[in-house]
Amino acid sequence: MTSNTSNSSVTKKKTQPGDQTIVRRSANYKPPVWKYDYLQSLTSTYAGESYEKWAAKLKEDVKMMIEKLEEPLEKLELVDSLQRLGVSHHFEAEIKRILESIHIDIDHKMNWRNKGYLYAIALEFRLLRQHRYNVPKVFSNFKDKFGQFKESLSEDIKGLLSLYESSYLLMEGESILEEARDFATKHLKEYLKKRTDPNLAMLVSHALELPLHWTMPRMEARWFIDAYERRSDMNPTLLEFAKLDFNMVQAIHQEDLKHVSRWWESTRWRERLPFMRDRVMENYLWSLGEAYEPQFQYYRRMETRINILTTCLDDVYDAYGTLDELELFTDAVDRWDVNAVEHLPDYMKICFLGYYNWINEMAYDTLKEHGIHILPYLKRKWQDLIHSYLKEVNWAHSGEIPTMEEYVNHAWTSVAAPVMLTHAYLLSTNPLSNPITQEELDSLENYHDLIKWPSLIVRLSDDLGTSWDEVERGDNPKSIQIYMHETGASAEDARDHVKHLISEAWKKLNEAQLVDSPFNRIFVEIATNLARVSQFIYQHGDGHGHDVGGKNKERASLLLVEPIPFP
Repeated sequence: MTSNTSNSSVTKKKTQPGDQTIVRRSANYKPPVWKYDYLQSLTSTYAGESYEKWAAKLKEDVKMMIEKLEEPLEKLELVDSLQRLGVSHHFEAEIKRILESIHIDIDHKMNWRNKGYLYAIALEFRLLRQHRYNVPKVFSNFKDKFGQFKESLSEDIKGLLSLYESSYLLMEGESILEEARDFATKHLKEYLKKRTDPNLAMLVSHALELPLHWTMPRMEARWFIDAYERRSDMNPTLLEFAKLDFNMVQAIHQEDLKHVSRWWESTRWRERLPFMRDRVMENYLWSLGEAYEPQFQYYRRMETRINILTTCLDDVYDAYGTLDELELFTDAVDRWDVNAVEHLPDYMKICFLGYYNWINEMAYDTLKEHGIHILPYLKRKWQDLIHSYLKEVNWAHSGEIPTMEEYVNHAWTSVAAPVMLTHAYLLSTNPLSNPITQEELDSLENYHDLIKWPSLIVRLSDDLGTSWDEVERGDNPKSIQIYMHETGASAEDARDHVKHLISEAWKKLNEAQLVDSPFNRIFVEIATNLARVSQFIYQHGDGHGHDVGGKNKERASLLLVEPIPFP
């Protein structure tokens, strides 16, 4: 996560009495949109025993509805709706039974293929692959004798939309899914020019903006609840449950946010280190997007601290520290020695001691709960991050522009995502039901593909949203500018290339989820969600650093401030 849009300036500061005046670059970060007092004032009426009883009754009604379904397509459609409405975690056992039965049932598959039922076949493919089933390639039946997708499919908009969404779960070597995506995209865009069905056009437009597989689940739930309400086949009980559940979970999220806000205020970094970004809400949105379900409350609160810490350290290296100071700080992190603080300027003392104490405290908590000493793993990940920051500082001081290959191989580390995912793994474990394993720790240590590819997606999404603003204030060139420098490409072509790299990274991430992953299912989903959150945060610009035309505030309000109204 990198920097905020701002106007660059140079300031002269004395770090401590007797020091010579040091010329520093200042990013002039804007004040937070979300003030402490406002965050502490957040309240919700959707908490308490009466709402819990209401939700429990509706949940049982939905379960009965699930049990009554007989047709395979009806079952798949309901699973899809449960997921998109954000309530599938209430029905994991029921969903597993449905998908198991559909996976082994041959009759309906033959029937759908014989009828050329693109919508149903694509929906089944997407849901089964999403849930890590081995799914055969099923789309060749929709090609003509020349190996092209049949033009007659262009009239089946519902089927094309299903094909489009399914194509984003492709892995390397699955060229037929790339062809399917191109074919579906072309005809869906043409359909939008006609817009014969307003509700279908709304779904198509939403999908073309960002495919379902790439969307942040909690934001998708908020959008889809409104979309589902407009459907002619909407189930009132399911809609009522989805609305109530969203509001009840939102009340939990508000308590998280208030907790994190109080912690941030208690650090006093905001007043002692005013050059840093004060972004409690934005840092919480990353944790919320990774795991929004109620049972991950501790995860969200602690992971947000990590997000805040990486943001602050990034600002020290990226916008404020001198090269000499940063080399001292890097040495202190390498030594992991509290005595190293004596050699640091005052502003770095509070930064280093806070960072040092919080990481050690987290390691101690893990030792208490799990009986495993994970401090060496945490130290190495933070040391790798700090060294990646320093490398970029040295690039800036020397004027060196790395090659595109050098940048891509380096920058997925400096975006801090591997550190975030390391803590995410530890915070999502449970000593009884989901314990830490040595195989998983080794995979973290070696930067498994479930670490690398989400991290690269975060970096490239960040570059698309922030890089021009950062270059204007004197930061290093990012992927777009490096590609332009290296190839002579236009800015538009360079952006398209970066988008292509994101698509390629998603292929590898899709495969990493399916092929003998050493990680537990919970962490696999969190790692995938990190990539999704980055595309949400940077979709309209630098959503981590500032309010992009009011868009960031609007979306955060929908998620965390405004409950869904009931009639």
